[in-house]
Amino acid sequence: MSEAIERILVTGRVQGVFYRKWAQATAAGLGLRGYVRNMSDGSVEALLAGPQERLDGFAEACRAGPPDARVERVERVAAEAAELPAGQGVEIADDG
Repeated sequence: MSEAIERILVTGRVQGVFYRKWAQATAAGLGLRGYVRNMSDGSVEALLAGPQERLDGFAEACRAGPPDARVERVERVAAEAAELPAGQGVEIADDG
């Protein structure tokens, strides 16, 4: 199974509603690796690697998010392996 790498940007009411923690747990549960972080514009960014169908599942789950989130948009773009943190698992990274 080949690995895909994507940057997924989620906009809407996604900060202050435990979205990062939810995204971290969701991505880890799917066996993905990478990071999740808040961005200065109020969005949440996930940079993740794993099988394409699992990335698809994560992106679809992001459209709902945790109960208090109000997602307006989920954008996906290909990313490079050099941007991923070392190691396995999904970490919460410093704000961007």
